[in-house]
Amino acid sequence: MEFFNYITSNYQELLNLLIEHIKLTGLSIFIAILIGIPIGILISYKQKLSKPILGIASVIQAIPSMALLGFAIPFLGIGSLPAIVMVILYSLLPIIKNTYTGIKSINEQMLEAATGIGLTPWQVLTKIQIPLALPVIMAGIRISAVSAVGLMTLAAFVGAGGLGYLVYAGIRSVNNAQILAGAIPACILALLIDYALGIIESLVTPQKSKKEKKKPFWKRPLTQGIILSLIIVVFLGFFLSNYTINKKNERTITIGSMDFTEQEILSYMIKYLVEDNTNIHVNQKLSLGSSSIVLEAIKKNSIDMYVDYTGTIYGSFLKHQPISDANKVYRISKEKFKEKYNLNILHDLNFNNTYTLAIRKDLANQYNIRSISDLANISSKLTFSPTLTFMERNDCYLGLKKSYPLHFKKVIAIDGAPRYTALMNKESDVVDAFSTDALIKKFNLVVLDDDKNFFLPYQAVPVVNDNILKNYPEVKITLEALSPYLSDEVMRELNYNVDVLNQKPSNVAKGFLKKNGLID
Repeated sequence: MEFFNYITSNYQELLNLLIEHIKLTGLSIFIAILIGIPIGILISYKQKLSKPILGIASVIQAIPSMALLGFAIPFLGIGSLPAIVMVILYSLLPIIKNTYTGIKSINEQMLEAATGIGLTPWQVLTKIQIPLALPVIMAGIRISAVSAVGLMTLAAFVGAGGLGYLVYAGIRSVNNAQILAGAIPACILALLIDYALGIIESLVTPQKSKKEKKKPFWKRPLTQGIILSLIIVVFLGFFLSNYTINKKNERTITIGSMDFTEQEILSYMIKYLVEDNTNIHVNQKLSLGSSSIVLEAIKKNSIDMYVDYTGTIYGSFLKHQPISDANKVYRISKEKFKEKYNLNILHDLNFNNTYTLAIRKDLANQYNIRSISDLANISSKLTFSPTLTFMERNDCYLGLKKSYPLHFKKVIAIDGAPRYTALMNKESDVVDAFSTDALIKKFNLVVLDDDKNFFLPYQAVPVVNDNILKNYPEVKITLEALSPYLSDEVMRELNYNVDVLNQKPSNVAKGFLKKNGLID
């Protein structure tokens, strides 16, 4: 019931993401076919090239998809391009290998006979080898196409959209209905693509005999041709559906965000605030991943601004040792970020989303744990499930162990909201969290006091490039008007509305701005 309620209330967003997914997947498969089949034909003629080319394709296939995306971002930026390149690379091996195998498996005597009757090499290829190899080639294409639909869900991590946005947003907020809303259409799309390619295969594959038993209605060439035509029309409709002719808005900026709820809410706030108070149009690239990915995006001019946190800038990017003085962290971050990256930090947004540790209430009461020092005394009995980022940073777990004598029984890193699920299932006992995290309230967790003031302050700050300051100075003025209305409590409540009450980030942002008279 919850799934159907989500679909009915978010069908427009689901349709838009489905269209994006079809476009990205269709283009990737098409390009992979254009590249893969000629390479497969080439290595079937040039045997010396077969092993190195198939070896390279196999190595690419073995690289983790997230790693491949991470490698691509510094060179290709964010958006559709790195996602399409990734899927193309992963699709090549089945197409190349099946093309090569299909051509090489043809009987040599048949090829000799074809040559003997005077056919040229090109005629042998086009009239004998490719038609006979088509079933094997099409099998490779179908494998690649089905895999591409699933792989393209990763496009959400680089701002390309698609159904993966719903899947990862659902995982982040522990919303099973949202996960299914992204996963089920992706499965149906994969089956539909496989079915369409199966029809194409049966239409283009030569028939062995004309004297065949009469086929069922749905297997006849005419029927399959009609079905295929309808599928193609629908796909073309998706491709062309949102291409409208609009007058280009010359005053346009692009804002990016990381892959968690608070970032999306802030992105929508900035969009609505700027568009309502200026004549500037704001494009969005949401859920780009971690702060390092978004930083790469603004350095490559794929975006013009985003919201970061002073603790991340000071500790992670600038590699300074943790201190608790918020003003000093802000001042140093502002100065050094400009020097190192030529990026500008604006006035903070008046809330501090710092790190903290959280445990279940029953555990806190059982051992009378109220601070991290209390936790350290019994840490050898407990399992800690931090995020991957928290594990790797000196201003997080690596430094925390030096300030507090923490010696956990187990440390199992789990990214995103699943660590909360593990905590509530008693598979872990302690998680890292953010002070404005709505899931703390949802799961009624106890936030431990950082009694030694280890964690850095994490004031939210807009980061903008020089383009904003030079050409759109009104953006800075507009954002300064937002700060007085935000606080830790306000941000936690806004996050709660999205993560627990399942409201849309856009609606939460717009409602907040209207309530406080910041937009009409």
